[in-house]
Amino acid sequence: MKKLSKFLIIICLIVLNPLTVSSAEILQIKSSNTILVGDQNRNLTIGLFCVEVNENDELEATNLLKNEFPRGSKVKIKPFGFKESVLLAKVFNIKGTKEMTELLVAKDLTSKVCPN
Repeated sequence: MKKLSKFLIIICLIVLNPLTVSSAEILQIKSSNTILVGDQNRNLTIGLFCVEVNENDELEATNLLKNEFPRGSKVKIKPFGFKESVLLAKVFNIKGTKEMTELLVAKDLTSKVCPN
């Protein structure tokens, strides 16, 4: 029964989803693990999934994210859950070639301890 319900929900989302989809854009990078994104009518605070940056590296990590994802950049969001009313997600550039957590791991500013 649960599988049938999930299947029907997915079919409804596909059929009822509008043909033109607008992506979210970066409004502000607040810290190394918190960003603000928005679309035409909503703003959403996102906590980066599986990111723990050392206090000493906070400024460097924030500047890296601001350089790679400047204000107004179009992004895709892959949600993983909520924590204290903040959406936990991975954030990719619109082409899907860069992901914020991966950038921080590549520069050794955070360690990846969570599954993909």
